[in-house]
Amino acid sequence: MTTLLIANRAEIARRVIRTARRMGLTTVAVFSDADASAPHVREADRAVRIGPAPAAESYLSIERILAAARETGADLVHPGYGFLAEEPAFARAVTEAGLVFVGPPADVLATLGSKAEAKAVARRAGVTVLPGYAEEDQRDAAFAEAAKRIGYPVLLKPTAGGGGIGMQVVEQAPQLRDALARARRMALAAFGDERLMLEKLVESPRHIEVQVVADQHERVRALGERDCSAQRRHQKIVEEGPAAGLTRWQRDKLAEAATTMARAARYVGAGTVEFVVDQRGDAYFLEVNARLQVEHTVTEELTGFDLVEQQLRVAQGERLALGKAQPQGHAIEARVYAEDPASGFLPSTGKLLHVRWPEGVRVDAGYEEGSVVSDHYDPLLAKVIARGEDRSHALDALAEALARTEILGVRTNIPFLLRYLSHSEVRAGRVTTTFVERELPSLVPHGETPDEVQALAAAAVLDERPRTSRDPWSALGAWRPGIGHSGTVVLRDGERESAVTVEGDGPYVVAGSQVQRGGGETHGWSIAGAPAAVARDGPSVWVAWRGSSYELRTDPPERSIEQLVASEIEAPMPGVVLAVTVASGQPVRRGDLVVVIEAMKMELRVEAPSDGTVTHVLCAPGDRVGRGQRLADFAPGA
Repeated sequence: MTTLLIANRAEIARRVIRTARRMGLTTVAVFSDADASAPHVREADRAVRIGPAPAAESYLSIERILAAARETGADLVHPGYGFLAEEPAFARAVTEAGLVFVGPPADVLATLGSKAEAKAVARRAGVTVLPGYAEEDQRDAAFAEAAKRIGYPVLLKPTAGGGGIGMQVVEQAPQLRDALARARRMALAAFGDERLMLEKLVESPRHIEVQVVADQHERVRALGERDCSAQRRHQKIVEEGPAAGLTRWQRDKLAEAATTMARAARYVGAGTVEFVVDQRGDAYFLEVNARLQVEHTVTEELTGFDLVEQQLRVAQGERLALGKAQPQGHAIEARVYAEDPASGFLPSTGKLLHVRWPEGVRVDAGYEEGSVVSDHYDPLLAKVIARGEDRSHALDALAEALARTEILGVRTNIPFLLRYLSHSEVRAGRVTTTFVERELPSLVPHGETPDEVQALAAAAVLDERPRTSRDPWSALGAWRPGIGHSGTVVLRDGERESAVTVEGDGPYVVAGSQVQRGGGETHGWSIAGAPAAVARDGPSVWVAWRGSSYELRTDPPERSIEQLVASEIEAPMPGVVLAVTVASGQPVRRGDLVVVIEAMKMELRVEAPSDGTVTHVLCAPGDRVGRGQRLADFAPGA
């Protein structure tokens, strides 16, 4: 077998291509119209267009991916993660086409894809699971009886769900009936299946997962654990290994439970067995991610093993040959997203005007300077992974690397990540799954734009004005002996405007600080000797300074005043309606979920702005909506 098709895009496609090339395999990339000039397309040996930008018509089209495999004579198909990676129908179609699917068999994916069935497998294998209820009897009375037996608080989950959609925390028995109704409505809208399961709620747990690899000869190996407790809306942000504060006995028990579960499920390939760990240190099986994880890099850095290579070897029938190496040191990964934490982590789209990844650490990036971040896919730009001899050194190395990362053209979560890494609870290793939500106000930067940023932006604007003129007052501004040209730039930061005076012909002087272009870098600048980057995009001036990026505007603000219309519920950004959880005429409370929009593979909650009634629903699942588009009419009031 010599030809591998990667049924994915961006960072994970590039990651698989690197290993496949080292192994001597021919690589085939697939791409949508939105990714025609993407790095993974250029780096593969061959590339095949599979459709327009929407994922449903390209990366989620089994038929088009198999057609690309036939066209290129592919022998193996690697699904990456996301899209079709855990779809049993895809694995089955690949196999029936005579190709090798790099991952578990379709029947294993089907079993593990159901939370209820996966927990049943774990229970039969003797792996500890949370007390719960996942029976066929879906009557309210059956759930009430189970909750009484288990004890409140409990958590309701759609059996076919994911991403936290439909989850309902029930603190007391009187809340159960309404919570069941909401959960069923949301599950049916989002997944087409209203069946639910119930389990005991572990308050403020840790989320710890074990990396496993299994071959086709019943050999299973656990490669250590990772702590993935840093989460936002059930989405992981920072992952590290080994998990802080665990005893050797706890680590061994987690590894034993993970390998037992993998054997019981007849697992093949690389996968992750996930657990919740309560305040006492007791671990309970959560689920199996039957694919390569985003955070597999942490385990690779700790062990030196190439997990993609192991996937490919296992898929071709080879036996595992991993030796007895134990994880060494500490590794931590931060996911760099194109999103704006200050606006509720809404994805940010646009052209990447300037990109500089840090040297000295591992960076797995899906984008580069000049790439366009669209609203069709996941907003993950890259993963930055740092190693250290211990946890403290690894945290320091990651923070230092992120502070040197420069991305202009979209907003990113880097300032948020830097605040997270410096938090005392993080440094002490006491992060639980509720930490980010609880500490969010202290983790999201707010406040005035630094004077240095305004100075850099103003100097860059004047630097683009004509440098030669017969009239010395009309080139860069007024001219004075001993100073040179002088000019004033009006910059807008949201609703705030500032007039910044710039003196000189380059280097410039702003408020007593010297500002000048950096040596040899297109976007390189410095202020008082400290490095920075500046890029222009029409009226926008983007500045990277000390780990943060800022967008300032040079155009005047719109004079019309936007008024919030309480009678409308609007889309916060472009995307596709994933679910509508209310009906026309339905009363809602402030914060109730109304619509779920999928934008860049992130599920955004659109909630009721106050108590009131949804008078008319104006969208349906599958609709593509624009930013500000009316989703529903709303009548406020009790």
